[in-house]
Amino acid sequence: MYRVSGTMQIRVHIPSQTLELLDDAGVLQRRFVISTSKFGTGFEPGSHKTPTGEFQVESKWGAGAPLGEIFVGRVATGRFGREEDEADHVQTRILWLEGMDPENANTHGRYIYIHGTNAEGALGSAASHGCVRMSNKEVAELFELVQVGTRVWIENANDPYEA
Repeated sequence: MYRVSGTMQIRVHIPSQTLELLDDAGVLQRRFVISTSKFGTGFEPGSHKTPTGEFQVESKWGAGAPLGEIFVGRVATGRFGREEDEADHVQTRILWLEGMDPENANTHGRYIYIHGTNAEGALGSAASHGCVRMSNKEVAELFELVQVGTRVWIENANDPYEA
């Protein structure tokens, strides 16, 4: 089992399509397979690109929702996504990101989330519309381990620990 400390950090590494949960000392606690944007990285509104840089979890949505429940406008719908759905559903839990750098300051207004997905089969490849997708089970786990204010870094470097 991993150690849950007071201050966790999240690092999203785009080249490997992984999300790492680190404790306050920077020690890896858990690694998850994810999916970032199929359109690449960027900051432009309407681009459906995943922004990079430093962020924080601005708010958390979906506490207690069943795994796979679809959210629209952060409101639970009572409907459940399926792998074969064409839509890019926001499911299970939402960690809404706020950009901390000048170039990604519009992230909150672009509705960039870490969330569950109906397209779990695409995890491990760039397939989202800008958000960071996770499996429904794992996003529920992550949701319980982090707090509002948790720092998030989204990196596109080959070495996830490059400066």
